[in-house]
Amino acid sequence: MLSVYDKVIKGKNTFRLIAVLYLVFLINPGHYIGQRMPVAEEYGIGGGYYTEESISEAEDGTIIALASLESVVLEPESLSRTQFLFYNSHTVQSGENISGLAINFGLNQDTIISINKITSSRLLQSGRVLRIPNQDGIFHAVRSNDTLESVAARYEVDQDAIRIVNELFSNNIVAGTDLFIPGARLDRERLQEINGDLFVWPVNGAITSFYGWRRSPFNRNVRQFHNGIDIRGQTGTAVRAAMAGRVSATGYDNVLGYYIIINHHSGYRTLYGHLNVIRTRTGSYVAQGERIGDVGNTGQSTGSHLHFTVYKNGVTINPRPLMR
Repeated sequence: MLSVYDKVIKGKNTFRLIAVLYLVFLINPGHYIGQRMPVAEEYGIGGGYYTEESISEAEDGTIIALASLESVVLEPESLSRTQFLFYNSHTVQSGENISGLAINFGLNQDTIISINKITSSRLLQSGRVLRIPNQDGIFHAVRSNDTLESVAARYEVDQDAIRIVNELFSNNIVAGTDLFIPGARLDRERLQEINGDLFVWPVNGAITSFYGWRRSPFNRNVRQFHNGIDIRGQTGTAVRAAMAGRVSATGYDNVLGYYIIINHHSGYRTLYGHLNVIRTRTGSYVAQGERIGDVGNTGQSTGSHLHFTVYKNGVTINPRPLMR
């Protein structure tokens, strides 16, 4: 009976056998099929050997596959060790974005965002010089009550890894400094905020008045600060919760007309004013996108629209960069 080798040489599979043998010799030069590979064991990356039975063969003598090693080949231990942190620099070019840069440098988006303290990924400007670290991770701003143990527990990272990557010589960490936490990720809500997809639009319509200073629509000689955005909409149009949360207040105000206030996670609060109808009540939990009222023209208003305000920890902020 012809061996697998004879069948391949005398048949049409010479190229495939050569490829198989090349693979074997590349992994373990100087050794033949059936011999062990002590070199692999010596370097701690797993041992194993090929046998003639490792080669699968179809009825016509075609080589199908080379079976796996008897033991799994593990990643070298040296590649799993915590590395010291260093940076390269990159100047943002026109058309580049965070996701593309993350792919190009083999990092996740959280790493580039955190290391460079990016607050809005949509506003990444060409010409900005970014720091590109040699590994994934994020910064943690050390607070006065933080300890190395508590920080490690929060991010589920080994204390020694944090100590090594930050080149700490003790467990002492200083409030006000940034610690690099290897392998850690940003909170989902924080990433949504940075990427501008935290809130959905409460009404589909054009913005008729933006956040910030403007001339009063009732007295053009007076400048006033507009603490939200006005979105055009016909009376009766559905107003929807921009984010899931619990309704903290509903009512009527001489300026805002009928209004709703909803508390959300991470210190956010939203206000919906000039409503025609309120369709929720205080204490109710509402889902993102749930109808809570109708567009109206109540209170101090120049026409049918929705006034939408976002608060962060009690202070108004511009809603537009946070909306999908």
